[in-house]
Formats: sequence, C-alpha cells, structure tokens
Amino acid sequence: MINRKIQKRIIIFLWIAFFLSISSVFTLFVLVKKEYFGPLPSIEQIQNPNTNLATQVISADGQNLGTFFKENRSPAQYNEIPKHLIHALVATEDVRFFEHSGIDFKSLARAIMSFGSKGGASTLTQQLAKMLFTERPSSNPLDRIRQKILEWVIAIELENLYSKEEIITMYLNKFDFLYQAVGIKSAADIYFGKKIGELTIEEASLLVGMAKNPSLYNPRRYPTLALDRRNTVLQQMYKSKYLEIDQLDSIRVIPINLEFKRKGHTHGIATYFREYIRLSAQKILRKINRQTGSTHNLYRDGLKIYTTIDSRMQKNAEYAVKAHMSNLQNLFFQKQEKNPTAPFRNLTQQQIDTLLYNELRKTGLYSNLQTKFEDNPVPVDSLLDLAKNTIRDMTIFSWEGNKDTTMSVFDSLIYYKSLLHTGMMAMDPNNGHVKAWIGGIDNTYFKYDHVYKGARQVGSLFKPFVYSTAVERLKISPCQKFPNTHILFKKEEWGLDEDWMPRNANNNYGGELTVKEGLAKSVNTITASLMKKIGPHPVVQKVKKMGVKSYIPASPSICLGTADLTVKEVVGAFATFANKGVYTEPVTITRIEDKNNVTIYQPLPKTEEVMDEESAYVTLKLMEEVVNIGTAQRLANNRSGGYWQNPVTEYPYNLRNPIAAKTGTTQNHSDGWFMGIVPNLVAGVWVGADERSVNFENIYFGQGATMALPIWAIFMKKNYEDPAINVSKAPFKKPRRMSIRLNCDENIGTNSTSTSNDNTSLDDYDF
Repeated sequence: MINRKIQKRIIIFLWIAFFLSISSVFTLFVLVKKEYFGPLPSIEQIQNPNTNLATQVISADGQNLGTFFKENRSPAQYNEIPKHLIHALVATEDVRFFEHSGIDFKSLARAIMSFGSKGGASTLTQQLAKMLFTERPSSNPLDRIRQKILEWVIAIELENLYSKEEIITMYLNKFDFLYQAVGIKSAADIYFGKKIGELTIEEASLLVGMAKNPSLYNPRRYPTLALDRRNTVLQQMYKSKYLEIDQLDSIRVIPINLEFKRKGHTHGIATYFREYIRLSAQKILRKINRQTGSTHNLYRDGLKIYTTIDSRMQKNAEYAVKAHMSNLQNLFFQKQEKNPTAPFRNLTQQQIDTLLYNELRKTGLYSNLQTKFEDNPVPVDSLLDLAKNTIRDMTIFSWEGNKDTTMSVFDSLIYYKSLLHTGMMAMDPNNGHVKAWIGGIDNTYFKYDHVYKGARQVGSLFKPFVYSTAVERLKISPCQKFPNTHILFKKEEWGLDEDWMPRNANNNYGGELTVKEGLAKSVNTITASLMKKIGPHPVVQKVKKMGVKSYIPASPSICLGTADLTVKEVVGAFATFANKGVYTEPVTITRIEDKNNVTIYQPLPKTEEVMDEESAYVTLKLMEEVVNIGTAQRLANNRSGGYWQNPVTEYPYNLRNPIAAKTGTTQNHSDGWFMGIVPNLVAGVWVGADERSVNFENIYFGQGATMALPIWAIFMKKNYEDPAINVSKAPFKKPRRMSIRLNCDENIGTNSTSTSNDNTSLDDYDF
C-alpha cells in the first residue's frame, strides 16, 4: 500500500502537471495568437476567405456552356449537397465532426499514443484551415509541428465563426479533385456529367474517397485503387449507421461508371463562341472597372455570363458541320490522290514553292539550315528538300478523330493546307440574339475564328443588297423584265481604270429575264443592269447601315460580290430583311451578374431602320425564288445526291416551308456561301480553305450549293425535329400596304418567256 504521504505527493504532482499542461496550452495559444509561430489570418480574412471562383458561361436555355477560371470552382450551397454525400464525408474523414469544436482531442490522443499508426487526427475543420490559410510545410519536423499548431488555432476560429453546415460546404467547395475540378460541383460535372444533387451514393462515395489522395485514388488514373477506396468509404458509412447491410452489399458491387469530360476552351460545345465571349467579357469588365472603380475579375470572381446561344441549336449546328464537312473533305482528298499539290491548281509551280517556302520559314527547319548557309537566306530548293526528307511521328487532325501517323514535314504542310474550313452563325432577326456559332472545324488545332475574323469574298451572296436597293429606290417589281445582254460600264463614266463588262458564267445571252429569275438563277447581266440604274454608292451606304464594317469599294463590280465580308457581318445584314427593314446588331451577351447575383452589365439593343418594310418583304420574296426555281432548289426536292458517302448528308432535305435563301460562289470556286432565312432564324455558312488558291477543280463541287448549303439544310432539319426549339415554318408576314406587284402573269422557270437557251449561272447547278 502507498502511504498517505506518497499518495499526497502523487496527487499534488498530478495537479501540478495538469495545471502546467493547461497553462502550456494556454501560453502556446497566446504565442500563436501573437504570431510568434507565423502570421495568422485576420477575422476579416476568415470571414471572407480569398477563394477563386470560376465564371460561368450560361446558354439561353439554362445550360452551362463552360467556365473561365484560375481554379475551376463553382460554389455549391449546403441545400444542394445530397445527404448521403455529407454522410460519406463525415463517416470517412471526421466521424465526430458534429461533436468537437475544431480539434478532436480523442483522435489526437489516439494518434499520439499509436505514433500515427491508427490514423491521423486532422478534423474536417483543420483540413479546411490548411486549404484556406496555411502554406505547404517543409520536410523539417519542427516546421510541420508549427503548421499543425496554426491549423488548430485557425480551426477553432472557423468553428466560432461558422456553423457546421457552412464548414462542410466550404470544405467541399475548396477541395481540388484534379482535372480542373475544384469543388464538389465541378467534380460532379467533370467526372459524372451531373449536377451535384444527382450524385448517387456510390458516385458520392467515390468523390469522397479521393479526399485522402486525389491523385492516387483518381478513377481516371487508377480505377482499381479508386474502386477499393470507394468501398472503404461505403464500409465507413455502414459502420457509422448511415447504410444498412443490404445497401452496403448491393452498392459495393456496382462498377465505376464515369461520364468524364474535361473542361477548357477546346472541350465541350461552342468552343469558338466561348473564346469570343471571353474576349468580349474582358473588354466589358475593363470598361466597368474604369467607370466605377470596381475590380471585377473574369477568372476569380464567380461571375455569371448569360448568353444568347441555344445549346440545342448549337449542338445541331456542330452535328451538321461534322456530317457535311467530313464527306466534303474526303471528296476533296480523292481529287488530289494522284497529285498532292493539286489543290494549288491555279498557281504556277514557282508560286506553290514560294507559298510552301514561306510557311516552312516559320519552323525550326529554317533556323537549322541557316547556320549551314552562314546566316544567308536559305535557298527554296534546299528548304523544300529538307522538309521532304524530315520524317516525324505526329498527331494530326482528322474527321475520324486525332490520328497518330508518321509523315514528312512537307507532306504534313500539304495536308493541313488542303483542309477545308467553315464558319457559321445563326441569329434571331427580331432581337439580334445569336443562337449558334461555329468558328471552325476544331478549336484544338485551329484557333482562327471564321465567324468574325475571316473576311472572305462573298460572290453572288452580295446580290440581294443590290436588288433590295433597286426595289426601294426604283420600286422595281419582281415581274419587271430586263434584257439578258452585255452591260458595259465605261471607265470615264464610272471612274474605272478600264471599261468593265461583266459576263454570265455560262456565256449565254439573249431574250429577257424577270427580276425574279435574275436573282433566283444568279444571272450577272440582270444584277449589272440594276447596278447601272442605281449606282454603287447607295448600295454601299445601305450595306454599311446593315452593320457591315469591312471595306467595300464604291465600284460597279461589287454587284457580283467582289467584296470581302465576315460571316457575322453577312448574317447580321441579311437579318435586316427578316426584321422588316430594321437592322439589329447581333447580340451574344444578355447580362453579366456577380457572385451575389447582382447584375453588373446589361446591354441595350442597337437598331437602325435601313429600308421600308415593303422593300424588305419584296427582297425576301425574291430570295424565296432561289429555293423555288433557282440555285437552292435541292432544299425542297426529294432527289438523292449520289456523291456523298455518309447518308446523313444525302437528299432529300424536303424543306417545303417558305425559305428565303441565296447561294454564293467566288471566282475559281475558292469560297462557297449559303444564306437561309425563315421568320425567326437567319443562318449563314461559309466553306473554303485557308489559302484562297486551294479549291475544287470544277464548279460541280466548288459551288456554294454544294460546299455550304448542306450544312444549313442539316442544321434546319435537326431544329425542326425538336419542336421545343420553336423554329418557324410560317410564311413571312406581308405588310398591310403593298404598292409593288408580286404576282407575275407569266410562268417563271422552265416555262419562262425568256428566249435564252440557258439561263444557268455560276452556281446554278442542281444535280
């Protein structure tokens, strides 16, 4: 037995040890608070932690198109998080989370006694403190202890300032699940393609399992380890009575089913559009910050950019582009199999060599050769020979997907120069809202946006501007006839360098054609006759009022489309006809909100009355004849085109509703255009190669009706298959008062009174 004296000493010693421990802990916390162990965040910083939030780009139909971010983080609210996800997190990471005040002393004691062999002692609150406010420690044990003490103090402050629900929400919003999935909301979208509330128990458990080590237990990298870790989480949920045994048994046999999709500017839908929005939003925010003194940041402030794009239309447009362009490209390659440089058929060999030489000068091959020639210009032949003999493994773009291959630098250059590109835009003419935007064929390989950057020659697509000006100024009826004869523009009268006399593509003349036939069949002599009556200046003035900013010379030759315009300009201008003569500037952003849902930007529509309603309507009726009897007849017919390999691009399109349209084909058939209009949607398509010297060998394939029209047709067919999109099939609304006669006495088309032997034009081939 221990005598009373010794017992008393033991009790005194224990009390002294107890008070020393308490005082030591108190002193330690005082020293930490006085920042002897390093800087601590202020109360304000803890209340408002510096968290980078991704900006969301939202479609008109409420879909998240993408994000702009320093960290791809979209904050979730506690009520969005499913209960089973919270249960999985608590059961696995901090079973006494709802009982402690930031530090779990029981777990801490267990960890100390077992030297860490029985698990760590960090609570969820400590882990959050580490993510928010403490730097990564060095390998020095003392530094690790110092950081752990800082975590304790910050964890206690967090517990004092926030509820348990808020702490869990902050933790899940802060955790980095890799692959640019920062926060549980982004992780649910990237790994499973779901909203957070749609996560199943097994999916939630998989994500919670990654909290131990997101790299090691990542289902993309190590699916077996991730599955084992998920099942451990499920076991912990059962142990904590969040699951019944039958639930555990049934869930843990379910395999991992990912719907993984990366986030970034080159992934997902509307990639070119999102980049346009990024540039536009940055410009808008700079202006707002300059005017208000605010500091809005696109990459960290969690803004919401509401756009006009309809995600369903966008998907239909992307489907149409892939369906048609893959076939068109295969057809193009077939034509050059015997001669690799056949796409440059309009150039001399010297011109081809110069073009390729200039491209190769941008590569490392040129700098390597320069040393051999003592920094003198490298001869063309030497560089081309080196390119032909330099063989490399490479991954190239193809419509079947990324293709690993081995080829020479020369052949890869020819390959990429031979690729056909496209630009497409669709908008609602009534409010200017852009509904679909295709800037190119693949944003990973080709960054150039052909919607608003790529001004290309429009060819016959320009003719409706001439016709509408003539209708408005001269009140010309579609039934009025003009001689199908040569029209001469004398240089003295028109300020030209030499006399100019446009010709019809088929060199057929004679007889008379109505205005309706002239536009429908794109007959150059009729357009030239109208140009001679009105002159180029009124046409240029009108087109400028219709939003075209590209340079257009006031020359008679513009009547045949010699000007270079962008897809965005053309679509905006043509929308004026459908909007009763009122131009509405294309709109892509409807509003921008900050993270608190406060609107910081909302544009006002920009409109201008360009022509009277009657002239706009008559122009639409003229363009309807392009479908009825002219260069776009294939839209409505039911004949099959035999040269397409893929059935999705074949006839019949069978679009029998009223459509105003115009094809466009340029000289040497380098550029193919198509514009189609219905009452509530205007869409334009351009197709061509980056080099204007690259083209089809003949008009049979190189016309707008073959190169561009099918994209529009497939796009519209897909839209009409979904009634929810609500694309109109109705006729254009006729003005109440009409002074111009539309109904002609004579039949138009094959039964025309024209005495011309052949009225077909450059792009009037219907096969």
